[in-house]
Amino acid sequence: MQDFSVLLSVYGGEKGEFLRQSLASVFAQTVRAREVVLVEDGPLTEDLYRVVEEFRARQPELKVVPLPVNGGLGRALNEGLKHCSFDIVARMDTDDICRPDRFEKQLRVLRERPDVAVVSAWIDEFVDDPGHVVSTRRLPERPEELYEYGKSRCPVNHPVVMFRKQAVLECGGYVHYPLFEDYYLWARMMVGGAKFYNLQESLLWFRTSPDMFRRRGGLRYALTEARLQFLFVGIGYIGLGRFFKNLAVRFAVRLVPNGLRSWAYRHLLRRGTASA
Repeated sequence: MQDFSVLLSVYGGEKGEFLRQSLASVFAQTVRAREVVLVEDGPLTEDLYRVVEEFRARQPELKVVPLPVNGGLGRALNEGLKHCSFDIVARMDTDDICRPDRFEKQLRVLRERPDVAVVSAWIDEFVDDPGHVVSTRRLPERPEELYEYGKSRCPVNHPVVMFRKQAVLECGGYVHYPLFEDYYLWARMMVGGAKFYNLQESLLWFRTSPDMFRRRGGLRYALTEARLQFLFVGIGYIGLGRFFKNLAVRFAVRLVPNGLRSWAYRHLLRRGTASA
């Protein structure tokens, strides 16, 4: 085991079998974490509690942090960070699956590059089974590329990040902002001088479905995203020209029919397996 923490958050709307697969992938790593912090964001279902107890019984490094009410991902992660004993923290979502060497490869970057605060990687998006990969979210590699890339799109894949806890806390941690807690954090960190790096390979299977694209549409989603762009102007990350360009592109994607938005994600914003 190595001295780093893994941070996850689960809430009552998730599925026990997905949580089981996620935790199993965390504990099957070639380099394992000395502690795994699982935040229970409000009351869970009996199915989820059963899975949590199953892993607690055989994995003493699992630390469970129960919260009395569901407060959202940002608040849950901030609470979880308080319980992370080590400065290096790997994020993981409770319905995704790590590749076995994920932690080993990301730790190597942070140890060889003390100037890097956040390391991420590509993700393979799958439907139903990891063998059914429908697209891959590829991202640029180096800090200077990611600083510019982040002005138009999120520069890292949040479910597969590993970061230095102190660097995150110095920027205020996860500020509660619906849907975009992570993107707002990364922007504040980059404006503050933090360096990011993306490994040029997929290290996680990301669970997706047509519902995901549906949730990323509609006027409410578009307005929430617009407010985020306004915050980016306020912290000096983007100017007004980029602000209006981003709004035009994002409103178009959010307000088109779900089928067209799904096609745009897979063929324009991702690289589908058919064309890879």
